[in-house]
Amino acid sequence: MLGAIIGDIVGSIYEFNNYRSKVFNFFSPSCFFTDDSVMTFAVFEALNKSKGDNKKLEKLAVKEMQKYGSIYPNMSYGGRFALWLKEKSPKPYNSFGNGSAMRVSAVSYFANSLDEVKNLSKIVTSVSHNHEEGIKGAEATAVAVFLALQGKSKQEIKEYIEDNYYSLDYDYEDLKKNYFFNETCQNTVPQAIYCFLISEDFEDSIRIGVSIGGDTDTLCAITGAIAEAYYGIDSKMREKALGFLDKNLLKKYNEFSKIFKDKIKII
Repeated sequence: MLGAIIGDIVGSIYEFNNYRSKVFNFFSPSCFFTDDSVMTFAVFEALNKSKGDNKKLEKLAVKEMQKYGSIYPNMSYGGRFALWLKEKSPKPYNSFGNGSAMRVSAVSYFANSLDEVKNLSKIVTSVSHNHEEGIKGAEATAVAVFLALQGKSKQEIKEYIEDNYYSLDYDYEDLKKNYFFNETCQNTVPQAIYCFLISEDFEDSIRIGVSIGGDTDTLCAITGAIAEAYYGIDSKMREKALGFLDKNLLKKYNEFSKIFKDKIKII
């Protein structure tokens, strides 16, 4: 889950000012966590409180996202999602925005099988993003993270995603020239997975994500979630990243890391 948060933080300053290079100050002092991190923590909280009861999970997903939305109200939420966060009885609104994918990574740690990954992902996603592309984008992300946690190779991950979700037939140089800001799952998730697939290590995956442009905080959050599960994160980078969180989110991350200490790779 920290991989998603790091991707969000590093990509935060390039979302509306795309930078087409891998050479930049990784943790710029002007970086910050965004709604991507906030909602990632909200989904973790819902999963943790549900205690494996999927009937409770749906209500908890709504409750926790609205709670975190009220604690962190000025986080540049998408317009329709910002309204959803404030509704008394919020209903899904047929969204296929990439917000469903950026927040889903905790699912992969709670699940014990691919079927469970897909089920949990659908539950926490469809409360707001119930369009088939919104559900698909979140599921593809969660599946990729889960496969990486299971020790699958990049080739195995690539084949599974291509067989079940998206074509990943991209060219890096072409993306740097021609990929632009897009907030949909179908035009963010496959590019994010591709950035992971061509990377050399965790840091490289985030640098690649920034360099292709687009909705960088969200794209890098998705890339980072997969890359963390596959590579692990350097202990110094981990500590640096945690320094960007406030006390509330840091406490929640410590809860997550305690629960999943056997799944988190610190190198």
